[in-house]
This record gives sequence, structure tokens and C-alpha cells, in this order.
Amino acid sequence: MFVIIVGGGKTGSFLAGHLLQLGHRVCLIENRPTIVERLRRELEPEVVLLGDGSSPSMLEKAGIREANVLAAVTGEDETNLVITTLGRFEFHVPRTIARVNNPKNAWLFNQEMGVDIAVDQTDIMAKLIVEEMSLGDMMILLRLRSGEYSIVEERVDPQALVVQKAVKEIQFPKDCTLVGIFRNDQLIIPKGETVFQPYDEVIAIAHTQQIGQLAKLFGAPG
Repeated sequence: MFVIIVGGGKTGSFLAGHLLQLGHRVCLIENRPTIVERLRRELEPEVVLLGDGSSPSMLEKAGIREANVLAAVTGEDETNLVITTLGRFEFHVPRTIARVNNPKNAWLFNQEMGVDIAVDQTDIMAKLIVEEMSLGDMMILLRLRSGEYSIVEERVDPQALVVQKAVKEIQFPKDCTLVGIFRNDQLIIPKGETVFQPYDEVIAIAHTQQIGQLAKLFGAPG
């Protein structure tokens, strides 16, 4: 995969280094000479270009027509929008990602502006805090479809609503499917007659908006 990153700050430099470690091709564009000098020492010299990433000619020089992903992660929202608009509508990059610096501007970062994925760090942090408060002891093992669904694990509390009840007796959230139950190191494939026991470890797939409801079934009341 070939990824062009515009913006050599902490976000851009970390992303570039991580992708290089994974074996991907990367080109990072930065317009501050001192930052470029440092990044060329930290990364590979040929990876980092000095120039204006919102310039079509600079994007051409970086190889934009071959890029699979364009990530605009500068500290200026206006610049990031210009870059993704060029990437999508001028150069037809398959995937565009833009960093949102000011949450008040988040509404602008949409597909009409050429943005496939908008990364609003403030919004992400807020959602993580709310999610952690609602999950209790539930653990998210894996996120699917860009975070829309999650594979979760929960240990059944002895006082939980589901204890000594069969699967068929429980009204689970609509977009939730039980995958397995670990009991005394044995895997049980849940069926309608399967009865929940205290300390069962339940694996399920659930829509992200419903994992809080699922956690309440297996956690302690209150």
C-alpha cells in the first residue's frame, strides 16, 4: 500500500514511522525546513519531501496518482480540507483521511468535501470516556467495520440478571449475537437451552451503540 501523508507533526511523523515498520510505502510532505531535516534523520531521507502539500504540483511530485491513501494531518483544518478535496476530485485517490483540529469544524469534514474518514481527536476521547463508563468490566477484543461493531468479552457477575436463566429467556439487544461461553476452560457453543452460570466468560458480537445494554445483562445490578 502507498500512503501519502501531509503534515509532519507528531501525528504525521508517528503515522509515517508506523506504516514504514509495517512494510508500506510512505511519502510524507512537510513545509517547515527544520522539521523536514529532523524527519529525514528519524525516518528514511527519501520518504520526506519539503513543500506545500496543498499544492497540486507538490502532490504530483509525491506520486499522488499512485497513492492508495491520502492522509491530511496538518494543524490547520482549512489546509486539510483543501488537500482532501484535491486528492478526491482532482487525483481520484481511493481513500482520504483528514484530521479535525477544531471540533466546531467537524461538520465540514464530509464526503462532499472529499473526506472519507474524519479523525476528530476530541470526539474520539469523549466517546472513549462515555464508553468506558457504560461498559463496566466488559472488554472490547476487536472492532469491526470501522468500529461499527465490536467483539466483546464479559464475565458473568454472580448477581447478574442472566444467572440461572437460559439463553432463550433473555431479551438481548437487537444487533447482538452470542459467539461462545467459556466455563472452566471449556468452550460452550450457546444454544437456546444453555443456562448462564456465575463467572461464565461470554463472547459476543454487538453493535457499538448497544454494547452498554449488553454489559448491563452480565454485570452486577445497580
